Amino acid sequence: MKALVILGSPRKNMNTDTLLNKAIEGMKENDIEVEKVALVDLQIHPCTACGACEKTGFCIIKDDMSKLYKKFDEADIVIIASPIYFNSISSLTKIMVDRCQMFWSSKYVLNQPSINQNKKRRGVFIATCGSIQKGQEFLGATLVMDLFFKAINTKYMYNLLAQDTDQVFTGDRPKLLQEAFEIGKKLAEISK
Repeated sequence: MKALVILGSPRKNMNTDTLLNKAIEGMKENDIEVEKVALVDLQIHPCTACGACEKTGFCIIKDDMSKLYKKFDEADIVIIASPIYFNSISSLTKIMVDRCQMFWSSKYVLNQPSINQNKKRRGVFIATCGSIQKGQEFLGATLVMDLFFKAINTKYMYNLLAQDTDQVFTGDRPKLLQEAFEIGKKLAEISK
């Protein structure tokens, strides 16, 4: 079993990354092979809406996103972790999501998916927000993730949504860390 975990925060070892690492620990307890990718380390250009993927099923932009397409296809588990910026995912994460238009186009426009549709992938979204949430501030991000997981043929299983991280570091919240660990563990168990 393979897990692809993507850190969409520009800051490593902070709130989002801390929760992501706990979920990784939970998966590794069940011998899941985990590959972690930090988007901040990659050069990914934004989608230009050129329409090439609607004709070929593949993106014509040659950059580090090319490495991720194959990893999505091979993964049994996909975890996306992003801080919340303006009630949605980070720009690093959004650029990656938009560049997955090729999966959507190949699936819905061409009816020739460029990702294995028979594979039973499981997906999780981890998000952190600096403020205390009073309403549906995570809604914009979870709607984007729902469409993203559909495009990559992944069943959206869980959200882990942490708020008030400007005041309380996620690494200082045992209950939240345990929840992240348990999600990783559960993902590994149901994906076997």
